[in-house]
Amino acid sequence: MHQNTTAPDITSDYLAHTRQKRVMNMILLIVFVALLIGGFGTANARNAGGFWNGLPNVFDFPADVLGEAWERIHLLPSYFVKYLPSLIETVNIAGAATLIGALFAFFAALLATRGLAPAPRLVGPLRRLLDVLRAVPEIVIALVLIFLLGGGPVPAMIAIALHTVGALGKLFSEVNENASLKPVDGLESVGAGWLQRMVLGVVPQVAPNYLSYALLRFEINIRASAILGFVGAGGIGYDLRNTMSWGQGKFDEAAAIFLLIFGTIIIVDQVSSHFRNRLTHGRAYEDKGAIL
Repeated sequence: MHQNTTAPDITSDYLAHTRQKRVMNMILLIVFVALLIGGFGTANARNAGGFWNGLPNVFDFPADVLGEAWERIHLLPSYFVKYLPSLIETVNIAGAATLIGALFAFFAALLATRGLAPAPRLVGPLRRLLDVLRAVPEIVIALVLIFLLGGGPVPAMIAIALHTVGALGKLFSEVNENASLKPVDGLESVGAGWLQRMVLGVVPQVAPNYLSYALLRFEINIRASAILGFVGAGGIGYDLRNTMSWGQGKFDEAAAIFLLIFGTIIIVDQVSSHFRNRLTHGRAYEDKGAIL
C-alpha cells in the first residue's frame, strides 16, 4: 500500500525535474546563441573590410589557385618531386613525435590508472598534468619552443610529442581500467611485483587498443606537423606558407603541395584504418566486411 501511494509522487517529481532541466537547457542555449551573435557582431565591426562585404569574394583565392594550377598542370609532376623531401620531413616529424609521445604516455598511463597505480595519491596530479598537456594546442607550444630553440623540425616534434602524451595518456589509462583483474590477482598471489603485474597481466590485454590509438594519433600528428610549418617549424607546411605568401606566380606550386598533403593523409588513413581493424577486430571482422 505504501509503494502504491508513493509511486505517483515519484513520477510527478521526476516529471518536474525533467521539465526544470529542459528549461535550464533552453536558457543556456539562448544565452549561448546571444553570446555567439554578440561576439560575431563585435568581430565584424572591428574587421577592416567587414565579413558581409568580403563574403562575395570568398571563392576568389581558390579560383586563382585552381586557375593557375590548371594553366601549368604539366609542371605538377616536377613540383611533386621538388616538395617530396619536405613531405617526408613532415611525416618523419609526426612519426617521431608519435613514437616518443606514445612511450611516455604508456608509462604515464600505468601510473595514472585508478585501482592499479602503485601510488594512488599521484593519480590525480598525473591526470591533471595529462589534461594540461592535452589542452594546450601544439601551435602554442611550438611558438614558445621556436622562440627558445629557433626554427626547424625539433620544436615541432617536441610540441606534437607533448600533446600526444596528454592525449594518449588519457586513452591508455581508460583502457587499462577496463582490463580484467583476474590475471593481475593471479600474478599478485604468486608474489609478482607491481611492474610485473602490469606488464604481464594488463598490457597483453590492452596492447591492440594501444596500437590502434597510436595509429590514429599518427594520422592526427601528420596534419598537426603540416600546420606547424606555417609558424616556421619546418616540413611541407613551411613551403606551403612561402608559396602562398608569394602570391601570383606560385599558386601552382601551392596547389601541388595541397595535393601532396591530401594524398598523404588519405593513404595514411586507409593503411592505418586497415591495421586498426585487424588489431581490434581480427581477421574474422575483415573477412566479414569483405563478404558484406
